[in-house]
Amino acid sequence: MSTASAVHPAVTNGTFDVEKVRADFPALALEVNGHPLTYLDNAASAQKPRQVIQRMVTAYEREYSNVHRGLHFLANAATDAFEHAREAVRGFLNAESVDEIIFTRSGTGSINTVASSLGQSIGAGDEIILSIMEHHSNIVPWNFLRERKGAVIKWAPVTEEGAFDFEAFKALLSERTKIVAITQMSNVLGTVTPIKEIAAAAHAVGAKVVVDGCQAIVHMPVDVRDLDVDFYAITGHKLYAPTGIGVLYGRKALLEEMPPYEGGGEMIREVTEDYVTYGVPPHRFEAGTPPIVQAIGLGAAIEYVQSIGRERIAAHEHELSVYAHERLGALNSLRIIGTAPGKGGIISFEMKGAHPHDVATIIDRYGVAVRAGTHCAQPLLARYGTTATCRASFALYNTRADVDRLVDALVKAQDLFA
Repeated sequence: MSTASAVHPAVTNGTFDVEKVRADFPALALEVNGHPLTYLDNAASAQKPRQVIQRMVTAYEREYSNVHRGLHFLANAATDAFEHAREAVRGFLNAESVDEIIFTRSGTGSINTVASSLGQSIGAGDEIILSIMEHHSNIVPWNFLRERKGAVIKWAPVTEEGAFDFEAFKALLSERTKIVAITQMSNVLGTVTPIKEIAAAAHAVGAKVVVDGCQAIVHMPVDVRDLDVDFYAITGHKLYAPTGIGVLYGRKALLEEMPPYEGGGEMIREVTEDYVTYGVPPHRFEAGTPPIVQAIGLGAAIEYVQSIGRERIAAHEHELSVYAHERLGALNSLRIIGTAPGKGGIISFEMKGAHPHDVATIIDRYGVAVRAGTHCAQPLLARYGTTATCRASFALYNTRADVDRLVDALVKAQDLFA
């Protein structure tokens, strides 16, 4: 289900040498306040390997032009590289056709594309089901339909430990349910949702299924055909690719029925004074000049991840997450939020007597980078009776030494606030 790519030199005997992988990432050699950078803010945005950076430099220096509409050498070179990236994404998601792969500006742009286009058929009283775990990017676009079309939003809950409550979700489904929009991995809890079962239940009542895969795509193999989802949104910058690039997967038959999201060049077939006819997917949803070099960078990032192997990466991150939970759980001053079985490498926590912003500022003095705040998930934090947390999140290049430096820095912060 993946595009071919060379095996990374760090891979031997079914595992990979994380130190050799770290050498690919220039930022990881930085020092912050006299300490080695311990980068644990990957759920917000991941660092980029030299292979991605250099591929983008090559695209700018030797292949750059606008795509699709030119007949000269550079236009053809840029188009070939751009469409190669689309094929890389298709294989990565195991989509049936490149016609199902739409390049957008971000995961947010992908979800807005679905909400704005599919949403044109939503009427007053139609129901949209979200989970309480959703990122604001998978809440606000649907809220537009509540404000503008009279749609009703229902919320699927999570348990105290952060597991998705599937039985409660099923009880929300009805003949009025039109859309189910659910994350595959929470950006706060790390909870992995049973998307395949969710999709089956939603389809049984005739609802369309939209998945926010921005976190999950980084940490686990994803097969959109096996999951049987209608739409799947991802972003590049969390996947070791540049900012400014996202992807929307959509079933071809659905995309062919949906009206365009934006109007402009590329997405049309014919424009006259009296009428406009639209192109076929994916171009119908790619108005204007696309993020060309960003897409090429995404293709390179996918090939980089595949060169190491998603199963190997998942095993490495799982082992690291277990170790981090053990070490952080031993700090009595911390409250860890989200302990669902099978969760991904994301740990949100509070420190007694200290605001998360203050904690993050103190540990930054020791070179440790975590995220602090709402994580664009205010309904979820309200469910746990808080307004902000610190969040440590892991990537393929993190190590046990990173976890140890995080714990040591938190102990110093704990002593300061005691």
